[in-house]
Amino acid sequence: MCNSLRLKPIVLTSILFVTSIFLSIGQETNKAVPYFKNGEAQIVEAFNDPSQWIRQDLWVETTFDTDGDGKLDRMHVAVTRPQQTESEGLKLPVIYISSPYFAGVAPNVNGLFWDVKHELGETPKERVHPEVTRVGKRPIISNSHIKKWVPRGYIVVHSSSPGTGLSQGAPTVGGENESLAPKAVIDWLCGRVKGYKTIDGTETVTAYWSTGKVGMTGTSYNGTLPVAAATTGVEGLEAIIPIAPVTSFYNYYRSNGLVRSPGGYLGEDVDVLYDFIHSGAEANRPYNNKTVRDTEMKNGMDRITGDYNNFWAKRNYIDHADNMKAALLMSHGFNDWNVMTEHSYNLYAKAKALGIPAQIYYHQKGHGGPPPIKIMNRWFTRYLHGIKNGVENDAKAWIVREDDNMSEPTSYKDYPNPDASNVTLYLTSEASKTGGLLTSKVKKQGKEILIDDYSFSGKDLATAEILEHRLLYVTPKLKKDIHISGVPKVTIKLASSKSAANLSVWLVSLPWNKQDNAVITDNIITRGWADPQNYKSLTQSKPLKPGKFYEVSFELMPDDQIIKAGQQIGLMIFSSDKEFTLHPEAGTMLTVDLDGTHLTLPVVGGVHTFNRALGE
Repeated sequence: MCNSLRLKPIVLTSILFVTSIFLSIGQETNKAVPYFKNGEAQIVEAFNDPSQWIRQDLWVETTFDTDGDGKLDRMHVAVTRPQQTESEGLKLPVIYISSPYFAGVAPNVNGLFWDVKHELGETPKERVHPEVTRVGKRPIISNSHIKKWVPRGYIVVHSSSPGTGLSQGAPTVGGENESLAPKAVIDWLCGRVKGYKTIDGTETVTAYWSTGKVGMTGTSYNGTLPVAAATTGVEGLEAIIPIAPVTSFYNYYRSNGLVRSPGGYLGEDVDVLYDFIHSGAEANRPYNNKTVRDTEMKNGMDRITGDYNNFWAKRNYIDHADNMKAALLMSHGFNDWNVMTEHSYNLYAKAKALGIPAQIYYHQKGHGGPPPIKIMNRWFTRYLHGIKNGVENDAKAWIVREDDNMSEPTSYKDYPNPDASNVTLYLTSEASKTGGLLTSKVKKQGKEILIDDYSFSGKDLATAEILEHRLLYVTPKLKKDIHISGVPKVTIKLASSKSAANLSVWLVSLPWNKQDNAVITDNIITRGWADPQNYKSLTQSKPLKPGKFYEVSFELMPDDQIIKAGQQIGLMIFSSDKEFTLHPEAGTMLTVDLDGTHLTLPVVGGVHTFNRALGE
């Protein structure tokens, strides 16, 4: 394990110099100004009284018409700013949050989600389309983030995304308008496009209080929209802090060609999310439904094959990120099985490839979880206020270790850990009980069979002593801790008894902790899923020839975890995953060729460290 250090304040002479300038200006003019200490914006008492904040709303004109009324769509925007931006002519940078959720969502009625109980390749039965009852009052769209940032010398701006709340247009769940909408708001904050006092009026509103420096943040869909905006390359968007964002809607609803639900939302798909957020004007909904949900989505989403196509390519922000310039501070949980870690991993890698300032914060919990306020504050202070606090020289990766507090991450040179290298593990037989997982290959291990049955949960499969519905291969008991950092990969040589089959892989830590106080890091290391029909290509599935062997290679979700001494690392191969995949009738047989199957594990210290941990 590499040398690491705890998050500590950084005090620089230049910061103190700039701070003293700000203080002297404030004393000379008797005006409230932002104040910085140790490279962080401090709470200014003159900005800290919510009763004195100015709240206003307006509509910003975009470049698109997605609701078919022949007029450019306008986005509803709400502003919260210190009164000094009016009384004293103070200009401040902006922290901007956009969301499809601010005006309410559809009820979770029976039939909202797709029925997953059917054979692979079979057309599912139609589902229910509930209506959203819009909520909210003007001039406040949301109160999120204002108590954190307004007292620290920022203006906070909220907007409802297209087709939600009082914003015009149609929701497209990752379509181009959801990138261009926040771009328009940023253009307005920088004085480049028009804002209006009313949704259909001509009286304009300007952002005279804005410095033209904008940062975006948010969690989940609210974290996806900063990524969407950044891919446009819009001038003025200086920094983003996306928390558990979707960076490819294909990867959110599919996995290596397989129709796969996000964790906790079995049967959700892109059109379900459309219905869930469609809180815009009732009069526009029939046109939007026909144009977006019932035409574009119905024709493009493809729940039959799960193949990657142009519909999904348009909703892949990684492929459209070449214009991105905003400094990226990424945040994600390694045990987020809703928006999985491949999303943050891929965007962080893209930002580094583009030469954009980038840092990543990972914790061991589930969905959500922002970086500590210190890290966020330093990021926005540097890129929005322009204070040279040296944040670009801070650690590139911050990881909350398994037993640590979320506010006390450990710093690393980067993620994946630069000291990690791949260790290849090979299988030995007897997996209906427990097979072996070794660094040396043992020839002629033969073939083993599992029988699909979705009714068994992953926990049931991992904890059963003998079970025909999964194959389980484990390492010897660890004598020392092992630090995994990066992206595990599997290659499985298999044959199916049918022309289609689910393929699921869990990497587990055994023995399984069955106690009520067990945390997810005690048991699940990482997971992955694939469609064997896509063994050659994501864009074209091909029916399997029963009995014929195919080599299927795919990545599991990125992880950074320390497996404690006394545990065993287990590779569990099974078919249908009760929590994530479709639920076909039980009985499909998968035959795994052990000699053509292996696991690649990124281990800090590489194979030498791994073998030492096994006592070899």
